[in-house]
Amino acid sequence: MFYSKKSIILDKNLKLMVSTRHPVLYAASEHLFTAGGKRFRPSLVLLVSKALNDNIILASQKRLAEITEIIHTASLVHDDILDDCSTRRGVNTVHNTFSVKVAVLAGDYLFAQSSWYLANLDNLEVVQNISKVISDFAEGEIRQGLILFDTGFTINEYIEKSFYKTASLIAASCQGAAMLNGVDLEISKRLYNYGKHLGLAFQIIDDILDLVGSVEFLGKSPGSDLKNGNLTAPILFSVTENDKISHLIYREFSKKNDIQLAIDLINNSGGILKAKDMASEHVEAALLSIDNLQSSESKKLLQKVAKYTIERLY
Repeated sequence: MFYSKKSIILDKNLKLMVSTRHPVLYAASEHLFTAGGKRFRPSLVLLVSKALNDNIILASQKRLAEITEIIHTASLVHDDILDDCSTRRGVNTVHNTFSVKVAVLAGDYLFAQSSWYLANLDNLEVVQNISKVISDFAEGEIRQGLILFDTGFTINEYIEKSFYKTASLIAASCQGAAMLNGVDLEISKRLYNYGKHLGLAFQIIDDILDLVGSVEFLGKSPGSDLKNGNLTAPILFSVTENDKISHLIYREFSKKNDIQLAIDLINNSGGILKAKDMASEHVEAALLSIDNLQSSESKKLLQKVAKYTIERLY
């Protein structure tokens, strides 16, 4: 999105960073990078870096941006296996193209590569900060796996799970860019909070789009969260307004048209609006977190990114 001018360089560097002597493993790792993506996370790292250092990006911050995308991509490979997704970014998923075994190894390999490059940043604080994200991913997946089709799952638990699965990486990478710039602790924490709230808003909107988006827009079939029993904010809000949705969830969408019926019921309830309002609150919190940053074009873009998160619905 905001990284488009340098996306060719990023893509080239990503492929160089995942090079391996095993051709199948390399092909699997390269598969998603070739498919592209929004490059949302590395864009944030670069914007934070420029906002803190008079439009200058350090070499270590450029590397952190690339590491962030590798970690994100590794998590997608594993997510697709767990959710049994057939497509990602408009192309076949790694486990569909190769095999589940190769996909697991490819995801592990990408995590390992990101850890190696992270260690070479030679900044212990940043290493500790970003390394925790990988354990957060596992925590998020475990939490999600324990509550599938569970209508007793609360909104607070949903937010915690969303932090581990999405917001943790965005928060840590924004803070990591600040740490590499040597800023004081208060500014570092503010940028962490910016990334945290932005990440939560981003996930909530993604969960709404899973119910209202098209195949062309999503790059996969809508309703995948429902099908897998992953109850997201718009679903949880809708359950309290329409008992029929709970009934469909309880029988795990066992009948042919259950998924489409559930999507229609959710779209006609107030759950979508409530989820959007919650996302808007997190966007406002993200904007407040960077309010004290010195005025610059990069700060304006960070604000624009936050506002764009909600605008993706339109």
